[in-house]
Amino acid sequence: MSTMTVVESIRRTLDEEMARDERVIVLGEDVGQSGGVFRATDGLQAKYGKSRVFDMPVSEAGIIGTSIGLAASGLIPVVEMQFLGFTQQAFHQVGNQLARMRYRTRGSLTMPVTIRAPYGGGVRTPELHSDAFEALFAHSPGLRLIAPATAADARGMLAAAIRDPDPVFMLEPLRGYRLVRDEVPDGDHVVPFGKARIARAGRDVTLIAWSAMVQVALEAAKLAAEEGTDVEVIDLRSLVPLDTDTIRDAVKQTGRVVIVQESPLSGGFASEVAASVANDAFLYLKAPVCRVSGYDTPYPVPHLEDHYIPDAQRVLRGIRSTLNF
Repeated sequence: MSTMTVVESIRRTLDEEMARDERVIVLGEDVGQSGGVFRATDGLQAKYGKSRVFDMPVSEAGIIGTSIGLAASGLIPVVEMQFLGFTQQAFHQVGNQLARMRYRTRGSLTMPVTIRAPYGGGVRTPELHSDAFEALFAHSPGLRLIAPATAADARGMLAAAIRDPDPVFMLEPLRGYRLVRDEVPDGDHVVPFGKARIARAGRDVTLIAWSAMVQVALEAAKLAAEEGTDVEVIDLRSLVPLDTDTIRDAVKQTGRVVIVQESPLSGGFASEVAASVANDAFLYLKAPVCRVSGYDTPYPVPHLEDHYIPDAQRVLRGIRSTLNF
């Protein structure tokens, strides 16, 4: 085992996958000599050359469109989007072209493209940088969507994404790039999609979260424990495909569910999780499903982020509401 931050694990995985397969290439804005805005690609161009690690113009649609062409020619592009907020400029290429290509060509053409993007906020970026658009991409059939919360999962899931024949969008916890540090397995480490992680065992209430909200959920679970409530925390890790079996089993055990998401409430991915609970485990519920989320506003300017992003106290109030129903 090696202890490292999330961004260090991503950099290491990119290095290992490029060494493992010469078809793997990295492209995006400032990924070359600058090493990316968060230094996730630092040193890769010096090691593998400008033909395998190269900068692209400030044109997100052009970056994804180029990746589609490169994948069709037999390469394995790994795209870095500087911020998830910028992906609105590329959505027509992601949703209408990349995600549909296997379906459109009756399976004759796959798209082994991995898109990496920092997800959420919490680091005081300007407007249109930080955002939480996971529901938008989850609603794009043909696209896998993953959201690791730990350095170990960032490594294992990025490796799985690069080796997958279909397009994968990896949401990376922006505030966790350097704050989250944990043990990462050495050797070949691949985390399969569609399997949630039990981040904390508990018997009274189940918290369900992904990406940076997992750390918030764990903090809330500790506060709840001081009040005598034993809280389980499930880290979804993979949104598409979704591990509905683990969600159902958790509801059977606790009967109370709180879902934590950073995105706005209405139409968010928490609603999909709540629908899964209603479909698979309705008769086990002891209280309505509670959602703790951002608000139905645009992602706020930096000095308002602390009021927008769910924190442990807001999650704790959600826990209390399910217990007191």
